[in-house]
Amino acid sequence: MSDGVEVSVVLPAYNEADSIERTVSVTLETLDSFLPAGTYEVIVAEDGCDDETPAIATRLADEDTRVRHIHSDRRLGRGGALEYAFERAAGETLVYFDTDLATDMRHLEELVESVRTEDYDVATGSRWMPENRADRPPKRGIPSFGYNTLVRLVLRSELRDHQCGFKAFDRTALEALLPDVGDEHWFWDTEVLVKAQRQGFRVKEFPVDWTPKGDSKVDIVRDVFGMGSQILRTFWELSVSPRITRRVSLGAGTALVVVALLLMTQYLDPQDVLERMAGADPAIVLASALVYVLSWPLRGLRYRDILSSMGYRERWGFLTGAVFISQTGNLVFPARAGDAVRAYVVKARRSIPYPTGFASLAVERVFDLLTITLLAGVVLMGLAATGSAGQLLTALTGGAVGGETASSGQTAIVVAAGVGLAAIAAVTAIVASARTDRNYVRRIVGRLSEDSYADYVAGVVEQFVGDVQTVAADSSAFGRVGVGSLLIWSLDVVTALVVFAAFEVELTPALVAVGFFAVSVGNLAKVLPLTPGGVGLYEGAFTLIVAALTPVGVTAALSIAIVDHAVKNLVTIAGGVTSMAWLNVSLTKAVEESRGAGDVEVEADD
Repeated sequence: MSDGVEVSVVLPAYNEADSIERTVSVTLETLDSFLPAGTYEVIVAEDGCDDETPAIATRLADEDTRVRHIHSDRRLGRGGALEYAFERAAGETLVYFDTDLATDMRHLEELVESVRTEDYDVATGSRWMPENRADRPPKRGIPSFGYNTLVRLVLRSELRDHQCGFKAFDRTALEALLPDVGDEHWFWDTEVLVKAQRQGFRVKEFPVDWTPKGDSKVDIVRDVFGMGSQILRTFWELSVSPRITRRVSLGAGTALVVVALLLMTQYLDPQDVLERMAGADPAIVLASALVYVLSWPLRGLRYRDILSSMGYRERWGFLTGAVFISQTGNLVFPARAGDAVRAYVVKARRSIPYPTGFASLAVERVFDLLTITLLAGVVLMGLAATGSAGQLLTALTGGAVGGETASSGQTAIVVAAGVGLAAIAAVTAIVASARTDRNYVRRIVGRLSEDSYADYVAGVVEQFVGDVQTVAADSSAFGRVGVGSLLIWSLDVVTALVVFAAFEVELTPALVAVGFFAVSVGNLAKVLPLTPGGVGLYEGAFTLIVAALTPVGVTAALSIAIVDHAVKNLVTIAGGVTSMAWLNVSLTKAVEESRGAGDVEVEADD
């Protein structure tokens, strides 16, 4: 760092060969008009350019000691490049603006002095204040207005313009903010401003004269996918996540189940349901739990085969424990947070990278959904062949099973159908893409966007899809995982059939077939995290199908569904608690740590 430097101005540059020399010259001339000599520096933060920008920046730095060139071998993104340069800057006042000089440089003094001498922590130019003059054609103005309005409403920001590339920071304040900033691209500006306000830093917004340079267009990947998802992420992080404690999530889940049960009492006598459940043979119910326990080592073996095909060999015992913990997390926390816990456990205990952890989980989920869909489809074809499909159609329209049970079952079956079709489409696409050398990810993203953010998105998706395709391309692994999935979900159905026996229901071939269908549809229905652990959706689908297609009444079918689901959840929780003690994993900590599991780490050298 240079002695005496108080102000560091960073110019983020990507392929700016035609304009960077003029930008540096204008910046130096403007700074020299209000700052003492030797108190400022201009840094060209060259972000993995593939034109003449690096050579020009190096020459400018060699010719003028006030200029520095910081190079990155790989693209870091807008926010990443700024952070990388700020870390290496010498000044206590850190400034940046866009190299196209769209903002009138007469405002630079106010920007710098707002932080340097007026004790603001953050200062930002604004194109949306009444006093400013900004040429905003509709193709720029409408998206900008919509975006800033959305940020103000959703993230409760008091600022009018979050994306103006004309900002200054106090070093101490920025260093305090950056650990909490997750984005490294176009949303970086917004996230810094929003979190600065939330953390009580003094933020100054002042009007600037602004003239657009070059062409602009709404970019699907950057603006819709990138910026929109980041607004939702930040809203969740700031407004939702702090309120979702384990007590709150358990309470909300319990409340949902209670409400569903209360609504169901309008059509069923709860006393009858309780009496039916109390009459179940406890020894046979225990036997059903033991049958379900047998499926868990198979889950560990299947997960071992998936990871092995991706180049990671682990013991099935550890992997069974990891599966137990993640499934317990899905029961305890909302929005299937346990899925991310799996990636955290294998990363923390076995150093398996997060992208591989998520990809292996995706493979497992796809095989689960495909297997369940296959089981349900085979039985459905059998029902059609025997003429029983009409009874199911009557039930779906509410003719055989009335009230809340029918409504819940109808919703569940619609969800199940959608999930099943999605699973079939996903497997077809994965297998097809695994057998070709064509890069479909890069091609599709490239058609949607030419922005640099698209490269980042494509890179993350490629890494993920590549791991998934590895399993699909290995016919041996594909076969083992498929057979394992069939055994796992067959045992899941057998568990329910044993529960039928506990209620003294005769296991005829027809009832066994309906049992396979009911359990499969119930499992498909609870894939979407509409209720904690799928409670309600599973029971609704199961009850509707069993009551419509067998002599088992609605009350008995619901009682069987509740006991079946409870047995499976209790085995899962018992295994999860045991595995957490064995592997020394805190479920709460795992959920917290896994929230950042999707972040991609980037490194670069000077």
